[in-house]
Order: sequence, then C-alpha cells, then structure tokens
Amino acid sequence: MKNNHKSSILSILLVIFFLTFKVYSKEPFNFDITEIEITSNGNIFKGLKRGTATSDSGLIIKADRFEFNKSTNILNAFGNVEIDDQINDYKVFANDITYLKNLEKIFIKGKTKAIIKSKYDFVSKNVTFLRNEKELFSSDHTIIKDNNLNQYTLDEFKFFIQESLLKGKNINVISDYTKYPEERDFFEYKDAIFNLKTKNYNASDTKIFLKKNTFGRNLGSVQLSFDEEDEFYLSENDPRIYGISSSKNNDITVINKGIFTSCGFNDNCPAWHIRSKKITHDQSKKQIIYNNAFLHVYNVPVLYFPKFFHPDPTVKRQSGLLMPQINSSEILGSSIILPYFNVISENKDMTITPTFFDSDINMLQTEYRQKNKSSSFIADLAHVRGYQSKTSTKSNSISHLFARYNLDLNLSKFENSDLYLNIEKVTNDTYLKIFDTNLIDKELKPSPDSLTSSLRLNFNTDKSSFEAKISATENLSGLNSDRYQYILPYYNFNKSILNFNLGNFNFSSTGYNNLQNTNSMQTVLNNDLNFLSNDFISNLGLVNNFGIYFKNLNSIGKNYSSYKNSLQSEISSIYNFETSYPLIKLEDNYSNYLTPKLSFRFNTGQMKDYSSVSRSINSDNIFSIDRLSIGGDSFEEGKSLTAGIAYKKESINDINKYFSYSLASVFRDKVQERIPNSSGIGEKSSNLVGSAEYTLSDNYILNYDFSLDNNYKNFEYNSIAATYKNNNFKTKFNFIETNGKIGQSNSIENTTEIKFYEDNYLYFNTRRNRETNLTEYYDLIYEYKNDCLAANIKYKKTYYQDRDLTPDEQIFFSITLFPLSTFEKKVSSSN
Repeated sequence: MKNNHKSSILSILLVIFFLTFKVYSKEPFNFDITEIEITSNGNIFKGLKRGTATSDSGLIIKADRFEFNKSTNILNAFGNVEIDDQINDYKVFANDITYLKNLEKIFIKGKTKAIIKSKYDFVSKNVTFLRNEKELFSSDHTIIKDNNLNQYTLDEFKFFIQESLLKGKNINVISDYTKYPEERDFFEYKDAIFNLKTKNYNASDTKIFLKKNTFGRNLGSVQLSFDEEDEFYLSENDPRIYGISSSKNNDITVINKGIFTSCGFNDNCPAWHIRSKKITHDQSKKQIIYNNAFLHVYNVPVLYFPKFFHPDPTVKRQSGLLMPQINSSEILGSSIILPYFNVISENKDMTITPTFFDSDINMLQTEYRQKNKSSSFIADLAHVRGYQSKTSTKSNSISHLFARYNLDLNLSKFENSDLYLNIEKVTNDTYLKIFDTNLIDKELKPSPDSLTSSLRLNFNTDKSSFEAKISATENLSGLNSDRYQYILPYYNFNKSILNFNLGNFNFSSTGYNNLQNTNSMQTVLNNDLNFLSNDFISNLGLVNNFGIYFKNLNSIGKNYSSYKNSLQSEISSIYNFETSYPLIKLEDNYSNYLTPKLSFRFNTGQMKDYSSVSRSINSDNIFSIDRLSIGGDSFEEGKSLTAGIAYKKESINDINKYFSYSLASVFRDKVQERIPNSSGIGEKSSNLVGSAEYTLSDNYILNYDFSLDNNYKNFEYNSIAATYKNNNFKTKFNFIETNGKIGQSNSIENTTEIKFYEDNYLYFNTRRNRETNLTEYYDLIYEYKNDCLAANIKYKKTYYQDRDLTPDEQIFFSITLFPLSTFEKKVSSSN
C-alpha cells in the first residue's frame, strides 16, 4: 500500500511537470509554457503552445512555439515573437528568431519591427542583434522613425544602441513626415553616419531638397498680361543643394563642393545655379554662407563671389545683406543698390539702403518699422547728394520723407477707434519720377504728382461712424504760390437713426475749412437727413421705392466763387421715386432678363453753379441720386424723368458668359443751366447714354460705352474695348473719343501678347493720340521666363516731358534670378 501511495504521488508530479515546464536557476532559460515535448535524451525541449522564455540575463521572449537545444544553447522562437529587454529599453517584434545564447546574438528572420529606448522605431527584414555589443544591423531595406518626426530610409544599416549611432547606405531622410510632401525637406546620402541623439552626421554624395514653398509658393509675378486677373505667376520652385560630401557638427552644417539652385526639374541643366567650394549653414546665426562661389547661367559662369551669405529659409527676420540690385537711368546713370536689413528688437527693424551711381550721385535710404500691440509705425527717409537738375547750373542735395503711424485707441464704446498720421515730403518736384522708388513700402508710396500729409481719427459703431482730420496737400506740378491746399479741420458723421418696415432714416453731417490757391478759403457745415424706402412690389410685378433727401448747408467763402463772404444758411431737398419692371424668359441654355426702369426726381430749390465743372454721366451712374457728384453742397435742381432699359442674356451653365446692354436718358420740363454742361443732362432731353458687353465666347470680349447727343446725330463719347484671345495669342484695343460739350480727345491703345513657346513671350503696348496725330509711347518686350529665371529685352519710347524728364528712346536688357537678384542694363539710348 505504501508503494502504491508513492506511485500515485509520482504520477501526479509527472503530469504537473508535463503540463507546466519551467527551467530554473542553473538553466539559461526559464520557460513558462503549457505543453512541451522533450527529445534527444533531454537535450531538445519544444514548447508547443504559446508561452514565455526568460533568459538569465533578463531577456523576456514570448512566442507561439519554442525550440531549445540544451547542448548548443540555441533557442528558436516562432509565431508572434516578442522580445522585451526592460533593462536596456528595447522591444522587438518578429515571426522567426534564433537566439545564440553563448554569443548573445539574435538572428531575426523576415519582417522585423523594433522599438529602441522608446525613441526609435525600426521596420526592417532579416535583422541581426548583438546583445553584448548592443548593435542592430541588416542588409535589407529599412525604415526608421525617431521621436522628432524624422524618417530614415536605408538600403542597409547598422545601429549602435549605446551611442545612438546610425550607419547606412543609400539613405533618404524626410523631415516631419506627418506633413504634406511639398511642406517637407528631403535629404539623400550615398552613405552616412548619424548621431540620432545630437543630430550630427557625416555623409558622402549629398542631395538636399528644400520644401517647395521655401521662398514662397508664388515666386513672384511679371506684369506681362494686360488683364490683372491673368497676371503671370511663376510656378512652384524646387530649391535644392547637391554636394560631394556633407557633415553636421552641433550648429554647423557644411556641404563640400556644393551646387545650389531654386529652378524646377527638367531634362536640361537648370536655368541658373551657384557652385561653391564650401556651403556652410550656421543654425545659431541662421545663415547660409558660400565660399569661392560662381554664379552659372545655363552652365556658363557669369559672376564670382569670394564669399557671401544670406539668411536660411527658416528666418523671417534677420540682420544681414539683402539681394543687391543693378539699375540704369538716363538721368542718373548706372547704379548698384546694396540694402542691409537690421533687426533692432522683436518689434523693431530697419533697412538701410545705400545706392552708388557711376556719376557723382550717392543716395542713402533708410526705412524704419515698428509694430506694437495696438500701433504700427513705418518711416522712409532718403538723402541724395550730388544731384544736378537740368534746370539748375549746380548740383545740390535733395531728399524725401514718408511716414505712417496707426494707433488703435481701444475705446470701449466703439467697435473701432483709430488714429492715423501720414507724412509725405520731397524737396524736388520731379523726385518721385526720377528716382526709383521700388524699395519704398507700397503703403507709403505716394502719387508722383502730389503729396498729402494728414492726421485722421476714425470711430465706428454698428450704427454710426465719425471721421475727423486735418491735411495739407501739395501739387507738385503747380505754381509755387498756388500749389498748396490745407483742410483744417474736416469731420464727417453718419448715423442710422431709425429702421422700420417702410424703410430707414439716415443722418449725416460734414464740415471743413479749406484754404487753397494762397488766399481762397471756404468754410462749410453741411447736414443731411435722408429717408430711403424699402422696395415694395405691386400686384403687377412693379418694383417701387422712393427717397426723400434734406440738406442744410451753412457756408462762408473768401475769394471763392461758389460762396459769399458772409455766412449763408440754406435748406434744400430733393425727392425721388423709382420704379422698375423686371422680366425674365428662360431658354434651354440661357436666361434672358429685361428690366425697364423709371426715376422721377424733383428739387424746388436752386443748386450751386457747376456749369463749368467737368462731370461724366454714363449708364452705370445715371440712376444714382448724386450722379453729378455734387452732394456735398447741392442737390441737382429742377424736375427730371430718367428712363432706361437693361437687357442681359446669360448662360445657365456659366454666369461669366453673357451679353448685355443698357440705354438711358433724362428728360426735363426746362433747361437747367447750373448743371455741368459736360454731363449732357441739363437740357430738356439729355444725351442718350448706353453700354454693351459681350462675353459669350471664350475668344472674344467686347465692351462699348457711348453718349449720343440729344439730337441723336453726333456721338459725344465713344469707348470701345475689344479683346481677342486664342491659345497663345491675346490682343486688346482701347478706343476713346470725346466730342462736343464733353471735350475734345481721340486716342487708341493696343496691348498684344504672343506666347511663341512654353517659355517665350512677346509683349507690345502703344497709345496714339489721334487728336494731335502723335504716338505717346511704345513698349516692346521680348521675354524668356521659367520658374526661376526671367530675361527680357525692352524697347521703350516716350514723348512725355516734364522739367527734368525729356522724351526718350531706350533699349534695356534685364535678367531676374529668383530668389537672388535682378540685373537691368540700358543697352542704348537716343539721347
């Protein structure tokens, strides 16, 4: 009985042993599995169901099956293998591994995924892992991603875990792989060693492809087409740098024997490139520095730079030299412009721009900018030495000052409350026409014919607005004694005071004191109360509305024809009733709209005498209540009936394809002699004004405006704009003619553009004054342009003369290398 009891206990132990097999202490592995098979006299252990093997060095391996050779100390694991080294912080996922325990070497067959130090993700094949040396390597295609969103693709690699060193061949690197391709930087290396911890590296045969929008998605524009919406935009660039080797050490990256270009890829050589013995990128200074560099245009070296630098693409603001420019002027001669940008602080910077002429003229221009939380300030100051006017016998110094200051007052009672200060000053009347002002900020650049300095306040709520200002305007073409106009002060107030179902009331008040022509002064205080009804539609479909307009004018004048020397107070009003009958007819492909319209207005008072003032009436403004633009101090006097009709035939599938015309005329009970004669609406029956527009064809666009005298015999105004487009050809003619009381002029202008090949254009523009039988100017441009280079030859002939400016005939050659610079040179001149 005793032996039977011992036998039972032994049987139970054997069952437990075979159900759960573990190797402890002296064995190289501890196994935790549910089913095993032992063969070869106990040397071969097989785990047949999923389990865990833990090595005596702390490596945990999970798999569906195990096979361990005790005599060779080799472990094989198959199916959903997971290797976890919690001490060294790495995990490996595979389907088939061989672990040589004596050598601490693991062979991983097939697809392999590894996570190292929770920083680096490896996806590879047939990887070998040396545990003692802490090396991971493979000769198969591998993708590695780090926690900085960089992705490395290699044909073969070796990774030294302890040092975070990656060595590989045929390497592609993507910066921030989560972004769209055009927003990433790409790097290619034949072979390289990377320190993934410090980001330092050494590499051979380097290619760096910067993101396409490094220099802006649109590289710039060339005003070649005569339609603004058709303005030619250069395509996206492909900035890149090639080198025979490269390295990075902390903040310094060096590319040896480098080539840089921003041109797009094509089958030929790029339009331009820079070859440099060494290109250095200093990340701390955010500069790219070129040593011993040659600029090549279509592989021809054209310019040598011993050394130059520019900010790297990440920089928005950095002190340093900007792109130089080379210009030529008939009056000033050839010049080179060398702008320097200086960052003063986070919200302040300035651009200092010296210009050196081949004559004795020198120019120094400075633009200062400051941006605060609630304000901004920009000023442009230039001083020119050695300039001699053609009207003077000696040279002198001239200058300009342009400045603008904007301040948000942040007053709580207003939606907007702003202060604006503007200063414009030059010391020579033709300054803005002679000197190139392309460097002046667009918001500062004044008209070349007049200068205005002003201080203005604006306050707005949802129902009202208030503006107050003082200003001084100088007419640069006027006589010295009569060139100034001062408005001190001016205000304008508008308020919506009542809105209801019938319509709305609006109140406005304007006042100013205007001093001009040395001793002519006018002081005006004008108050308006207007009511404009909402549209109401009759049962017949007539759309009706009416308006009532009241004006209180208070004025006093000195040497001013329209106002008396003593204070005058006047009250006037005008009433307007308007009705229209919109009709529509639908066809298969078109919608037809026909709208007859009537406007009856009357004013029992008188208006100021505007008979000699130039005013233009056309089909666009003839129904406006202030069609004569005199609403500041008068209403159009008398009774009138304005009758018109408008028609439009519009494509149902494309609203931009249509044909339209309109006709309108004004009828009165008697002649009104104070109405501007040039307007043509002061007679009992006015001129017949009309317009037509044709855009039904993709090839033809036609616009026609006219004014026919009240006898319907003579056209006093004709304006024809005709455009023809066909594939690579486009031409536009503008013809304008005025006669009779409207004026006396006759001119025709033509603009033609021809695209010969993909990159070759011819542009022609001329205008002829048919009244004087003289051509005012010719512009002929031949241009070759692609994504990074534009070269053109310009022929310009002008007949304009203004003091220092004389008629001229010139030929220019210019070349633009984006994003480097523009070079323009005058080839010849008639002077």
